[in-house]
Amino acid sequence: MKYIDQLGMKGKKVFLRVDFNVPIKEGRVTSDTRVRAHIPTINYALERGARLIIASHLGRPKGKRVEEMSLAPVVKVLSGLLQQEVIFMDDCVGEKVREAVNKMKDGDIILLENLRFNPGEDKNDPAFAKELASLCDIYIDDAFAVSHRAAASNAAITDYVKTCAAGFLLKNEIEYFKKAIVDPARPVAALIGGAKVSDKIGVLENLIEKVDKLLVGGAMAFTFLKAQGLNVGKSLCEEDMLDTARKIMQKAKDKNVQFVLPVDAICAAAPAADAEFTTCSIKEIPADQMGLDIGPATITLFSDALKGVKTIVWNGPMGMFELASFSKGTFALAVVVANSGALSIIGGGDTETAIKQAGQNTKMSYISTGGGAFLELLEGKTLPGIAALDKC
Repeated sequence: MKYIDQLGMKGKKVFLRVDFNVPIKEGRVTSDTRVRAHIPTINYALERGARLIIASHLGRPKGKRVEEMSLAPVVKVLSGLLQQEVIFMDDCVGEKVREAVNKMKDGDIILLENLRFNPGEDKNDPAFAKELASLCDIYIDDAFAVSHRAAASNAAITDYVKTCAAGFLLKNEIEYFKKAIVDPARPVAALIGGAKVSDKIGVLENLIEKVDKLLVGGAMAFTFLKAQGLNVGKSLCEEDMLDTARKIMQKAKDKNVQFVLPVDAICAAAPAADAEFTTCSIKEIPADQMGLDIGPATITLFSDALKGVKTIVWNGPMGMFELASFSKGTFALAVVVANSGALSIIGGGDTETAIKQAGQNTKMSYISTGGGAFLELLEGKTLPGIAALDKC
């Protein structure tokens, strides 16, 4: 795979696929985090005289024009961050777009309208991809968050552009993943949380092949605990996944992977901000209570398990951190991971949000920009967007 810093771009028309899937309310961008993530790649191209054509999706308009999902509000944000004019096109293909591109000078920027307004985008349609490709001399993919989906703008387009490469954001995602899973400093620990085992079967099974320690928290832990014969009260539990949970634990044992589960929980009758809660041993959860966070003994257990590890991969919160009463476990581990001295790679939107709320985000080695894409990498899957660049 080539990277953007291996290319000459002076006077070249560069098609840059980004992820500007930002939150918009009443026509205004409410968070520019995803825009800022691409600024290093954008600036690098502009400083080297590229004629930059930026393309993204926003939301799921399903091939139709939905004004609430227009990228027009992003223009003001991007212009402000770059301190230069950004030309906005109200389509992503067509004669007007082609004319505007042909008039570009070195260092100019055009932002195309939402790619998903065209039905060919989600269908990975070769004809649409070819039309996009005809706009440029060079294709750069910097949108890791959508690399697990084959679309015209990140897969088929590479068949029609001679020079293709990854931007800095995508490069970082790939390189940090390699440091975490492919060739990590050991020991390696994975901290996995969230609600359902069924959502992360592939992740758990693949991680057992890669890590030395696997710590499981969040609601999904109760499926494993019940699979061990424990009574978990009203805690979220996937009854149909108990056999799968036993197989995963057995596989960890066979591979000599330390598999760590909670030993206590913060319990309440229901998940509510004003709920009365108590700390319960995992072996003594009342029948009318549910576990909504890991307890203090588990925080200590997990913290001890993370001592001395060289690499930590974290996906999924340890409890319902959105409610203050059930946030202490996740926030405490955020502090532990941030101060562990290990290479820390964080993935998943909820995990990122929790770590930011804990005030520990700047202390992590790397926070992935892709939720689903990050999970699929952890599963060991080949991502179509990355595979497309590999074959260029």
